[in-house]
Amino acid sequence: FNTGAGQHILKNPLVVNSIIEKAALRRTDVILEVGPGTGNLTLKMLEKVKKVIACEIDPRLVGELQKRVQGTCLANKLEIKVGDILKTDLPFFDACVANLPYQISSPFVFKLLLHRPFFRCAILMFQREFALRLVAKPGSKLYCRLSINTQLLARVDHLMKVGKNNFKPPPKVESSVVRIEPKNPPPPINFQEWDGLVRIAFVRKNKTLSAAFKSSAVEQLLDHNYRIHCSLHNTVSSFLINYILLLCTVTYILIFISEIPENFKIAEKIQTVLKDTGYSEKRAHSMDIDDFIR
Repeated sequence: FNTGAGQHILKNPLVVNSIIEKAALRRTDVILEVGPGTGNLTLKMLEKVKKVIACEIDPRLVGELQKRVQGTCLANKLEIKVGDILKTDLPFFDACVANLPYQISSPFVFKLLLHRPFFRCAILMFQREFALRLVAKPGSKLYCRLSINTQLLARVDHLMKVGKNNFKPPPKVESSVVRIEPKNPPPPINFQEWDGLVRIAFVRKNKTLSAAFKSSAVEQLLDHNYRIHCSLHNTVSSFLINYILLLCTVTYILIFISEIPENFKIAEKIQTVLKDTGYSEKRAHSMDIDDFIR
């Protein structure tokens, strides 16, 4: 096994059965599995569902999985996709059940949560510390940008701990199984703008917001964004914007229509907003989702 690629095969049948039980699989379900390995989890799921779509990057393990179902009644219920799951579009599925390669945990979680149409739930194995970050609450030592971004889009529950001896070969870290249920409908928030905000706040999560937003790089970024926002929303009609967009770039629009006063300073604007909302002395590590929405 290539441990550098996260190939730690779950060998304990009791843990496999427990994961499947917690997934509450249905006969009509299409299941997405990432990193099926030799198929210990895959075969058990095939007995209970309509179809399993297994995504595997290693052709050797694909061959091993195909051998295990070849000539059985389970073969026509298994679809294997070979390749990097992060570089391919996700298929339609009802639930995702996987012992993930730990190095893709964060990008895969957000790929999953931004996937449409909505799925029912995901039962995923993660490195223990990563799992605890997903479920961490404000004020906790592990509470971070990952925590609040995940909890904005989904309900997250820690289901069980899994010791390293349940794998072959054993990893160097302990593991946990987590249940992720996407919020449907999702909150009416532009996720890119939200992530931009919490990224700034959590760079130094123990600093006050007032201090976090005083960084020169942050001020330059917000000044640029603010000028674009004012130009596109405050000074011309939407018809005129659309017409100009056909003729020139946003840069030219700013030259033509920006009407921000010459003595405008973004630093003063930021501090005024923080003081008026009462968040100037707040710290990211103790702020919950409602705080950031406000």
